[in-house]
Amino acid sequence: MMHMRLDAELARDLAKHSELSYPDYVVLVALTERPDGAMRLYEIAQALGWEASRISHHVSRMVSRRLVTKSKCESDRRGAVVTVTDHGLEQIRAAAPSHVEVVRRMFVDLLQPSQLDVLAEVAETVLRHLSETAAEEVFADCPAAADECAAGVASSS
Repeated sequence: MMHMRLDAELARDLAKHSELSYPDYVVLVALTERPDGAMRLYEIAQALGWEASRISHHVSRMVSRRLVTKSKCESDRRGAVVTVTDHGLEQIRAAAPSHVEVVRRMFVDLLQPSQLDVLAEVAETVLRHLSETAAEEVFADCPAAADECAAGVASSS
């Protein structure tokens, strides 16, 4: 319940103070956390816990609004790479200060440091488990992703 109410407040604030929807914002955050501002479509879906159809439709809407581009993946022509545009960077940079302030006011500032430490530990445990589970599902559904990951691991060794 807390998560849903907090998400609703964050979405309202973004709509009020920016041109981004909450889903736009979370996609742009995922992309801008990468040095090159790009991710495979399935990676975004995995990171956000979204179904393939949801991320595909949402990215298409973001492409039409010039927030991102979508191109064929060079290593797997069936896959797609999503890249944040300069316009997308401008939009998230404009939205971030208000968004961070609301997150602090409605969540972080309400908790004691010890509570934040416990929350961080719990979040790390849950996210680690979810990442392992999601990776298993992605690789089961997309053998090309498993091959790409294995090739990446082999080349980094």
